[in-house]
Amino acid sequence: MNDKPKLILIAGPYRSGTAGDPQAMATNLTRLEAAAWPVFEAGHLPVIGEWIALPILHSAGAGPTDPLADQVLYPTADRLLARCDAVLRLPGESAGADQDVATARRRGLPVYHDVAEIPRRTPEEAA
Repeated sequence: MNDKPKLILIAGPYRSGTAGDPQAMATNLTRLEAAAWPVFEAGHLPVIGEWIALPILHSAGAGPTDPLADQVLYPTADRLLARCDAVLRLPGESAGADQDVATARRRGLPVYHDVAEIPRRTPEEAA
């Protein structure tokens, strides 16, 4: 296995199914973030698009339910995927996450549906 850790995009519902409710979006983000430790523990670097997109929106004076959000959230994920080595697709309906998976597949990147599918790096490789 390549000794280089993979940059893995964690994709799943964030705004989907929330009707714009901030608490529901926060719950979804917490669910996405819960996958970060297992990805890291496997020897890789997890990333979530919202970790990058939300500060960008904030700096523009907007939030995830503002009209500007679609112009930031999806393009951020697309640009991020240009740097990622794989996608971990968590369960749940999400047009954005489905788009991330389609982009990853077009680019020939692996798409995992469970952390257990992600190749683990040995401690020697991770050092």
